[in-house]
Amino acid sequence: MEQLFKDLTTKLKEAFGDGLLSVMVYGSAASGDHHGKYSDVNVLCVVSRLGPAELMRAESGLAWWRSQHNPAPMLMTLDELKTSADAFPIEYHDILDRRKVVYGVDAIAGLQVAKVNYRAQIERELRAGLFRFRLKAAPLLATKKGLLELMLDSVSTFCLLGRHAMLASGLDVGPRKRDAADVMRGFGVDSHAFHTLLDIREGKTKPDSVDAYVLFGSYLTAIQTLIRFVDELRVSS
Repeated sequence: MEQLFKDLTTKLKEAFGDGLLSVMVYGSAASGDHHGKYSDVNVLCVVSRLGPAELMRAESGLAWWRSQHNPAPMLMTLDELKTSADAFPIEYHDILDRRKVVYGVDAIAGLQVAKVNYRAQIERELRAGLFRFRLKAAPLLATKKGLLELMLDSVSTFCLLGRHAMLASGLDVGPRKRDAADVMRGFGVDSHAFHTLLDIREGKTKPDSVDAYVLFGSYLTAIQTLIRFVDELRVSS
């Protein structure tokens, strides 16, 4: 992975030159909680200018990064980075909490995120995620084919949002997905389903040893309980 970051940085430097201010890896890849195909490698790239010419020069490097099965880097100018924390509080919290500077300066250090915006985005993302998840699961329930894979694909997102829910409530939560699942248990969320899915992802439990239909019911209930917790959470600005 270190070589992957070096290669990306080289391509970005070729595209942006002295205008490349910072390249940061954040989230699971920065905290040692990355697990193969189930985890994204998230990158923030901060530049001094981001017009048509810069985008055109950068595209070959960005296309190469996407070809490595990674999500596209988040590209921002320094001014955009400093003025958009209120619009993306979850992402900014995640970068502030779990980041590794692989090139340039730590451009996000010291930025503040409003707690009210933070809680609202957590609830919105949880509810939207639940709605999408149920719709995707509906055609899979009769045969169970693909149901377990759908849950495995989604558990990172729901653990991440659960972690942010606990942080918004004022609790300290470790950087790993299991840390969030453990803390959520103390607030009425039955996190057994989260741990089971993480065990399968990490090769600790065999997929065929799990009843996907039963696990789906427990998982769905846990997500709904987490949403109620966030809905009732009241924070000051």
